[in-house]
Amino acid sequence: MAGKRPASGAIAQQRTGEMSAIPLSRSEVFGELRKELHEDEEFRQSDAHIFIIMGASGDLAKKKIYPTLWWLFRDGLLPEQTHFVGFARSDLTVEAIKTACMPYLKVAESEVERLSVFFSRNSYVSGKYADEKAFANLHTHLLSLPGGGDANRLFYLALPPSVYHDVTSNIKHYCMSANRGWNRVIVEKPFGRDLQSSEELSTHLSSLFTEDQIYRIDHYLGKEMVQNLMVLRFGNRIFGPIWNRDSIACVVLTFKEPFGTQGRGGYFDDFGIIRDVMQNHLLQMLSLVAMEKPASTSSDDVRDEKVKVLKCISPVTMSDVVLGQYVGDPEGQGDAKLGYLDDPTVPKGSTQATFATAVLYVHNERWDGVPFILRCGKALNERKAEVRLQFTDVPGDIFGAQCRRNELVVRVQPNEAVYAKMMSKKPGVYFHPEETELDLTYKSRYKDVNLPDAYERLILDVFCGSQMHFVRSDELREAWRIFTPLLHQIETEKTPPIPYKYGSRGPVEADELSKRVGFRYEGTYKWVNPHKL
Repeated sequence: MAGKRPASGAIAQQRTGEMSAIPLSRSEVFGELRKELHEDEEFRQSDAHIFIIMGASGDLAKKKIYPTLWWLFRDGLLPEQTHFVGFARSDLTVEAIKTACMPYLKVAESEVERLSVFFSRNSYVSGKYADEKAFANLHTHLLSLPGGGDANRLFYLALPPSVYHDVTSNIKHYCMSANRGWNRVIVEKPFGRDLQSSEELSTHLSSLFTEDQIYRIDHYLGKEMVQNLMVLRFGNRIFGPIWNRDSIACVVLTFKEPFGTQGRGGYFDDFGIIRDVMQNHLLQMLSLVAMEKPASTSSDDVRDEKVKVLKCISPVTMSDVVLGQYVGDPEGQGDAKLGYLDDPTVPKGSTQATFATAVLYVHNERWDGVPFILRCGKALNERKAEVRLQFTDVPGDIFGAQCRRNELVVRVQPNEAVYAKMMSKKPGVYFHPEETELDLTYKSRYKDVNLPDAYERLILDVFCGSQMHFVRSDELREAWRIFTPLLHQIETEKTPPIPYKYGSRGPVEADELSKRVGFRYEGTYKWVNPHKL
């Protein structure tokens, strides 16, 4: 089935582009996709599907998984016979789950009846994750649903990694569709803490399931602009000749959040900012920016090229890293007055980093010598995720060093945009260059388009059998190889992070590192969201 149509993200992106600047409702954005899926007899009339949410009582299920399933069901994007089963230790009812999820479902008055139909397709089974009898009971319940043993089964592990082994073993031994139906398991990050633990998890999963049954989900791969990186790179002739070390001085990948860890400091302290953001989200974006053109858009061809890039990156060393930890701003408001160590759930004297900048190099013919600067942190001055390619200086500048470096920026969130910083003559009688932009801001170009949520794209891809936007085991292995030595050194030496004020840009040492490896920040022009003008 997967080979008969492109991944859902590709279809939705293509259709949105075709509709240009005409105001579009959400149903119109998905209309072509729905038509294509429903005209596919195998997809529409395939055996019944059962989506099982392991950890149905948790925050992830309540805030993301159930809302996503509701939106896909509401818009007719799921096979006709799809049922949903929650499983968790808590003694719950479907009505209790509905009540907990309601603030996140975004239900219009006209959709109340449809919502009732959705929850009529839901059921719930309680049990302990290590209890074999509980999974036997779950299997009995699954057999009672339409399609019985022939139903396709999707298991979503919205669970802490500590129970993955028990849950996956019990799924394999007690809950698999044994007849004609297929089985797929969606695994949430973190995929281990380092190379060794990740390999142990991968070995365990591969002993139970085949690679095409495992969907390691990194929701950043479902973001509109992350998926757009491939189209920008390989769908435009103008970028091909300049996308290399001859024209690009450096690449900066940024993930910034304006809030701290209050409320989840204990969880965060176990992982830190490198595991939370850099080793997965930013490294995934790096591989999409740096990879060679794949033979096709098939899942394996794309992921093969991403793995080749990661294999060309040496492990990060401390000399190419700046670590920071936020402290309270005495003049700030609310949480801004509190530093990381002021959180009672954070261990006293913790040296865990809440900010990191790391410089990576891709040692191949295209990128040799070009620094890839990864920056991420909490309690910073703004919310932003972007990819910034800074080009080399204009050779033989005839304008007296007035020309700034060109930049191509892909803004992932918020306010999705692609814009290029370039030089233009300043209006008037003088021959003065000034910095300006070529701007594709989505809210201006695609009026009133409601872009699908990352989880919508990815969960629909699981139904369709497309693994393009999921992490393969060899890809995961290379990602951990790059960061594990650094993480072990930081934890062994308890490397003290540099304090930075809540609401700032982060440690000034991070800017100095970026400047030292070749990034030039002139600050003469900043992108302004035209939607706010």
